Amino acid sequence: MKPEFRRLRRAQLERALNPFVAARTSSRPQKGWIRAIREATGVTVREMAKRLRKAPSVAAHLERSEAEYRITLGSLRDAADALGCQLVYALVPKSGSIQELAEEPARNKAAANVRSVEHSMALEDQAVGGVQEKIQEETRRILKRRGQK
Repeated sequence: MKPEFRRLRRAQLERALNPFVAARTSSRPQKGWIRAIREATGVTVREMAKRLRKAPSVAAHLERSEAEYRITLGSLRDAADALGCQLVYALVPKSGSIQELAEEPARNKAAANVRSVEHSMALEDQAVGGVQEKIQEETRRILKRRGQK
């Protein structure tokens, strides 16, 4: 992908993911969303199974699968529909932004390069310090060379 399109795509993703950032800090119910919503709305396993047009054992299996992080997105969507909900799905960076996520490999490479040079210079008693500033400068240089900045 061309660098200008990659920048545009990152900006679009940042805007699209903005509403989901707060969800990063909310925790999932211990026994899963399906069971939590089903119980909170007073829907029995049998009734949910009827809405799914499946056996009650299938509805119970869906709840267990979700609680164990083994459910498929399709099954989760079906369960959400049966409970009158909509499945909302997104991948959100664990911390920071999409831009920072894209810059991370360059930052890691820059840190390794700068620390290696700094170490060699320290062995020769020629270290100059300012490592963090040099890492930032090297990161910018790498990103510019890659057409990311």
